[in-house]
Amino acid sequence: MTPETLSMRLRDGVRLDADVWRPATPGPHPVLLMRQPYGRRIASTVVFVHPAWYAAQGYIVVIQDVRGSGTSEGHFLAYDREAEDGAEAVAWAATLPGCDGQVAMYGFSYQGATQLLALSRGPAALRVMSPAMASWELYGEKARDKGAFLLAGNAYWAAQMGAAQARRAGDAAAYAELAAAGAEMLAGPVPAAPAVLQKHAGLHHYATWRDAPAEDGYWQRASPVQAIGATRDVIRPDVPALWVGGWFDYHLDGTLAGYRALSRGGADHWLMIGPWPHLAWSPVGAGADFGPAALSDVDALQVALFDHVLKGAPLTGWMAASRVRLFDLGLRAWRGFAALPEPEMRPLFLAGDGRAAVRDGGLTAAAPEAAHWEHVTHDPWRPVPALGLHHGGAAWRDRAEVDARFDVLAFTTEPLTAPLDLVGESELVAEVRANAPSFDLNATLSLVTAEGRSYALSQAHAVLSRGMVRLKLRALCITLAPGDRLRISLAGACFPAYPVNPGTGTDPRHATGAEALPITLSVRCGGAAPARLLLPVLSVSSAAPG
Repeated sequence: MTPETLSMRLRDGVRLDADVWRPATPGPHPVLLMRQPYGRRIASTVVFVHPAWYAAQGYIVVIQDVRGSGTSEGHFLAYDREAEDGAEAVAWAATLPGCDGQVAMYGFSYQGATQLLALSRGPAALRVMSPAMASWELYGEKARDKGAFLLAGNAYWAAQMGAAQARRAGDAAAYAELAAAGAEMLAGPVPAAPAVLQKHAGLHHYATWRDAPAEDGYWQRASPVQAIGATRDVIRPDVPALWVGGWFDYHLDGTLAGYRALSRGGADHWLMIGPWPHLAWSPVGAGADFGPAALSDVDALQVALFDHVLKGAPLTGWMAASRVRLFDLGLRAWRGFAALPEPEMRPLFLAGDGRAAVRDGGLTAAAPEAAHWEHVTHDPWRPVPALGLHHGGAAWRDRAEVDARFDVLAFTTEPLTAPLDLVGESELVAEVRANAPSFDLNATLSLVTAEGRSYALSQAHAVLSRGMVRLKLRALCITLAPGDRLRISLAGACFPAYPVNPGTGTDPRHATGAEALPITLSVRCGGAAPARLLLPVLSVSSAAPG
């Protein structure tokens, strides 16, 4: 099957190009629209089946190059014009020959955000969507995660997008330099100012993401939550949606926040979170085999929802029985819920004898009576490395060697005597001080097996000054078995996921490696304000197999 290439003109005269795949059966048919910046021939086939398959299900499939990408005209700045352009594209798609006037949108990552941004302008023909692993609050998720700039992920993606623009411009030399950029580009004098990105600054968005303040108009245009205005009591517009995410995906927070916000409206919303990193629906995508249940047929689920909304077909399977489907990393099975659970938060207290950086401290049900401080020194010469989770590479990795470092405070429970069911966001509450005006704190929650292997379940990272800290970790869903243990690990770095804090007061985004100083972090345990980890404990009886 060969697609037809069609073009549209935006109000400002810019031409956008699209491939159009048509069903073999006579119409009229609804349109499935995907808008993406990577060249339309890719069509998100890194995670979805080919558009020809969707066309065979009775849909006109339109894969469009966004402004300034592929063969479309205009200037590309990540997410910047997707709200207005997307709404115009929806209206155009609804008028295509053979279309019945109804449009659905689907897509993954950037292509997920283009749906939400188009939704913000309320295009009348948009009836249903399926944003997979999409951003929601772009500034808070990607530029300043609890005040910390996401260094490696942002640098690598900027290099990728810059390479795409270099190819589009016919600049083979720039393309080669950007395509070859890897971890070594963060080894320059200012790690957050890679030379290769500075050299080709006109080809990508990196400087905007690193430097634009929260009040900059760019974030208002590029971030779905600001564009939609989802902080209002009434959400408009209001269309059904299937939200798909992964426990190891770096857009997990956005998937959950978007679902929570838009499901408050009148339309039906469904949420599915699997054991996946950013580029897989596979059982082994995270670096471990989570079993056959983890191979989820997202394509079929999307078509089932689109058939239900656009063609009146009844829903079957889990979407007919529940609204939320979460993969339990311990049971290695799906669980269904009527809504996102609201678990009871139960504390475990950090305890030790002053040597938690050398030997494990404890996580105990009762707080230590006497107050004491646990100290750890961060050495910028050998910062604690980012490992697993959403930081790239295999997500499900044994981090026992990292936990055993002397620049990591580790607090571990005794082996569990009964199953422990955790669903939701944990929170670290602690008084933390440092011998520096600014410091970083990384908190990682891990499962520790009977054999001593340690697998990160959740994490949070923040740039702080001294005082009481309330640090929410990423959401999780796991039933721990008897014999398992939990560990919270605290460190002053997570490099290269985040730039190293120099400890001088200089913003880590602009600090040189040469100015970075050792920093001693101190955590207050016991006494009147004991350090504690609040766990989202849920009863097994509250969920049904899904």
